[in-house]
Amino acid sequence: MSKNYLKIINVFFLIGIFGAGSLVITEFATGNGCPKFGAVPACLIILICFILPFISHLLKKWNLIYFLFTGIATLIALVASVMQFIGNAECPKSDSGIPMCYLSLLIFTSLITLKKIQLDYVNYK
Repeated sequence: MSKNYLKIINVFFLIGIFGAGSLVITEFATGNGCPKFGAVPACLIILICFILPFISHLLKKWNLIYFLFTGIATLIALVASVMQFIGNAECPKSDSGIPMCYLSLLIFTSLITLKKIQLDYVNYK
């Protein structure tokens, strides 16, 4: 598998970490950066769900951690996206006005798909 292909996964992680990280900073600065699960900001959960799989990916081990946390984040992003779409919730928006839950859903779905393709390639080889 080409190194460029693996760099795509890294780019998705870095975009996600910086996006979720900026929301976490806003949340801690203003208390109003993202929705909460109880007292825990959802953006903090999403940030953790980017960081732990990224470490797993870089170390090339702990695929269970990778899929567990990207799966949890995908589920959160899916629920948030549906709620945003039907008007029962308000996701933070990007500078261009796109709800961040939509972007998170796209990124996490892509990360799961790309990792599955990578693992299939390695196992096939």
